[in-house]
Amino acid sequence: MMDSFVLRNVRTTDEKVIDLVIANNNIVEIAPPNTGKADRIIDFNQTVYISSGWIDLHVHAFPEFNPYGDEIDEIGYKLGVTTIVDAGSTGADRIHDLYTYSKTAKTNVFAFLNISKIGLQRIDELSDLSWLNEEELLTTAKKYQDFIVGLKARISNSVVGENGLKPLELARKFSKSTKLPLMVHIGSGPPDISEVLKLLKEKDVITHYLHGKRNNLFNNFGEPLPCLLEARKRGVHLDVGHGNASFSFRTAEDAKKYGIPFDTISTDIYRKNRLQGPVYSLADTLTKFLCLGYSLKDVIDAVTVNAATWLGRPALGRIATGDLANLTLFSVEEKPIKLTDSEGIERFYNKQIEVKGVVINGEFIEC
Repeated sequence: MMDSFVLRNVRTTDEKVIDLVIANNNIVEIAPPNTGKADRIIDFNQTVYISSGWIDLHVHAFPEFNPYGDEIDEIGYKLGVTTIVDAGSTGADRIHDLYTYSKTAKTNVFAFLNISKIGLQRIDELSDLSWLNEEELLTTAKKYQDFIVGLKARISNSVVGENGLKPLELARKFSKSTKLPLMVHIGSGPPDISEVLKLLKEKDVITHYLHGKRNNLFNNFGEPLPCLLEARKRGVHLDVGHGNASFSFRTAEDAKKYGIPFDTISTDIYRKNRLQGPVYSLADTLTKFLCLGYSLKDVIDAVTVNAATWLGRPALGRIATGDLANLTLFSVEEKPIKLTDSEGIERFYNKQIEVKGVVINGEFIEC
C-alpha cells in the first residue's frame, strides 16, 4: 500500500476547517479537524486554504516557439496549477510534439488545437488561408480527442492580415465538423468586434475579454456593447487571458460595475511574462481580482469549478472522496503588493495570494 497522508486543519473558501486524507493517490476521507488518520500528518494550523487543483485555461506551454512558449511544469504545478490548457500554441503540424512533451511533465495538460496547422511558429498564422487545412485538422482532432478540448482562433488584425473574418468563418465550419468549441482571441481590429461576436455560440470562449485596446467590448462610457450582452445570453464563455497586452484594470472595473463578471480567470502565461511580468503567475492574477473587489470564493471558483465545468471534467473542480487528488494549498497574506496591468497601470493592494503547495495526482509537493 502506498504512503497515506493527512492535510490537517486546512480551510475551504467558505471558511470550514477540515482534515483531508489522501491514500493511494485518492481522496479517501474529508474529516473534522484533528481527526484524520494516516501515515503522515501535515498540519497547516488553519492558516492555509485548500481548493481543488487550480486550472489555467489559457497558457502557452510549447517551449520551442518564441515568444509564446514555456516549460509545462514551470507554469504548472510549480506555480500551484495542477492542470493547464495550452491555448493553441500548436496546430496539426506540431501538436503531436506537444502531446508527447506533456507526458514527461507532472502537471496535467490539455490543449486547444490552433486552426492554423503551423500554430504559433509564426504570429501571423491566419494570414495565409492555405495554412487552414480542414482535412489535416479533422484527422488531428480525432487522433488526439482525449487531449484536445477545443479549437483556437486568434482574430485580431496582426494575425489575420487581409483575411478579415474569413479565418473565423472557417473556424466555425471546423467547429461544426469536429463538434469542438472555439476559443477566440480578441484584440485590435479590423475585424470589428461586433462581427466577431456574431459568429460565436454557446460554450465558445472569448479570451482577453478585459483588454483595453480599441475594438474592445465596452463603449466610451464603460458600458458593455449590445453584442457582448447578446453573446452572454447565447452562453458564450468569458475568459480573462491576462497576457502581455490583454488585461486592463480600467476595463475590468467597467466590467464589474456593469455586472459582466468573468467565467474563468487565466493567465496567457509564457516565459517572458512569467519572468518579467506583468503576469508572473496565476496567484498574482487572482490577487488582481481580489483587488478589484471580488470575493476569494469567486476568484477561486473561476480556476476550479468553473474551469472544470467548461472542460467537461467536473471531478477536477471539486474535493470529493474517491476522486484522484489534485489540490492547491494557498494563503492570503496581509502584506502590500503593487499590481500592474498590461497597460502599465498600477494598483496597490494590502493582500496577496501565495501558493504553499499542491497535491498533484496524489503526490504532495511543497511550493
